[in-house]
Amino acid sequence: MRSSSGRNSSGNNGGSRGGNSGGRGGSGGGRGNYRGAGNARDDKQGGRPKRPRPEERRYDVGPGATQEGPKSGRGPTARGGAKGGPKKPLQRGRSVPATSREYEARAEERNRERYAGKKDVKLPKTFPGAEQEGERLQKVLARAGYGSRRSCEELIEQARVEVNGEIVLEQGKRVDPEKDEVKVDGLTVATQSYQFFSLNKPAGVVSTMEDPEGRQCLGDYVTNRETRLFHVGRLDTETEGVILLTNHGELAHRLTHPKYGVKKTYLAHIVGPIPRDLGKRLKDGIQLEDGYARADHFRVVEQTGKNYLVEVTLHEGRKHIVRRMLAEAGFPVDKLVRTAFGPITLGDQKSGWLRRLSNTEVGMLMKEVDL
Repeated sequence: MRSSSGRNSSGNNGGSRGGNSGGRGGSGGGRGNYRGAGNARDDKQGGRPKRPRPEERRYDVGPGATQEGPKSGRGPTARGGAKGGPKKPLQRGRSVPATSREYEARAEERNRERYAGKKDVKLPKTFPGAEQEGERLQKVLARAGYGSRRSCEELIEQARVEVNGEIVLEQGKRVDPEKDEVKVDGLTVATQSYQFFSLNKPAGVVSTMEDPEGRQCLGDYVTNRETRLFHVGRLDTETEGVILLTNHGELAHRLTHPKYGVKKTYLAHIVGPIPRDLGKRLKDGIQLEDGYARADHFRVVEQTGKNYLVEVTLHEGRKHIVRRMLAEAGFPVDKLVRTAFGPITLGDQKSGWLRRLSNTEVGMLMKEVDL
């Protein structure tokens, strides 16, 4: 019973599958007839162009192409594309140059012929003086450290900037940083890439940029600078205080020249008691082995018993000048600190610290020596 029922069920299933397949076949045939009818209807309408099938499209282009072309794959002269065809169709009626150089030469020749008889086009000027050489004034001021270009334009609008002695009121004026003299609020601007530093030199540091004996020197504090700096004047090894470093040769020369008489201020620790006329003696002049030395100013800053802290100001720069003057007057110096070099003061700058001078300080230094 079980075997016969199994055979019957398999037979029925086979018959149903055959019927279904026949149904699908019939429906497939219907679709084929519909497509064929649509194609025939398209053929009857002459207005619509007949689109070739993919296997009938031409992929062979360019010189030497055949009329029929290959049915699949790239042609021998195909130029590329998603299916081997060209990205851009060639224009008819024009010859294709053999090389890109030849094409560029022909294009250049056509451009020359086109613009041969035309006048030169003059571009509009963005501001007065645009045809001049040099840099814009606001750009020069910004590079010198006076803020952003907009801030420098405001300085010009406020009539605070002058070039070669004339106040500038127009924006976009061009200047030559190498030749023109630029001032802000009456102080000269260092328009070139100059650097100015103040170092509070500690005791025991040699006032040289390099020391052959290996002692600590000024160059040890500026080893990471790209521009070579040099010191302005000297301080003896045991003297502390302000010493300037720069790469502006003319400024350094004038600051140390006796003609300009730049003043230096020192604080000296001596042991008293001191007479009342010590200041007068120093101002009148002390006879030294290399001539008279005179102080411009003298005062007692502090007194603690016999210990005195005195301030001496003078414009000379001879070696050990303050120590020698006080020692000749009968008061050897225990400790000496230079607190000011011209307008540059020590302030609260710590020993061994290097700081960059502000634009105002640089301008005051230049004004001190007529730069």
